[in-house]
Amino acid sequence: MQKPVRLAVVYGSTREGRICDRVVKWLEGELVRFPQFEIDIIDPLTFSLPREHIPHHPEARRLANRLQEADGFVLVTPEYNHSFTASLKFLIDLFGEPWHGKPVAFVCYGGVSSGLRAVEQLRLVFAELHAVTICDVVSFNSPWRRLDNEGRLRDPEDALRRLSRMMAQLQWWTEALIAARNHSPYAGVAA
Repeated sequence: MQKPVRLAVVYGSTREGRICDRVVKWLEGELVRFPQFEIDIIDPLTFSLPREHIPHHPEARRLANRLQEADGFVLVTPEYNHSFTASLKFLIDLFGEPWHGKPVAFVCYGGVSSGLRAVEQLRLVFAELHAVTICDVVSFNSPWRRLDNEGRLRDPEDALRRLSRMMAQLQWWTEALIAARNHSPYAGVAA
């Protein structure tokens, strides 16, 4: 039996009363349909991260280890003011290497644009970090109306179709990049 690939689901919001909790609950419930993935939920609120960039801080190292163990990522991100959150940018920027040569998929949410403007900006950030972003996205318009507090989604058919398509692409890229990381173009190159 092939060992499962490790997939980290990363919260993109740290706001009090965040909708992200509902979206992650929905996603976590649906990911059981994909047993080829071993899921690790990473909530920045469970870490006592420093307020500034200190990558050797014990809590930053603990987060880095979790990210490093992942073979791929799903970021669950809201859109605030046509972009992604400052807390997500801080989390991403704390480290470079854990993202290198790994795929990143997105589940996003927001108002009119359903969070897609945040995803477009995140694609630029992850390109700089030598990560591969998955084209298909699961997006929610007005999730505060569609998801209850337990993460149950009203009218889930379209979201489930998009999730299946995204996860198929994520699996392909994850397997391809696991093999490719064994031949890293960065080994031995001076920065």
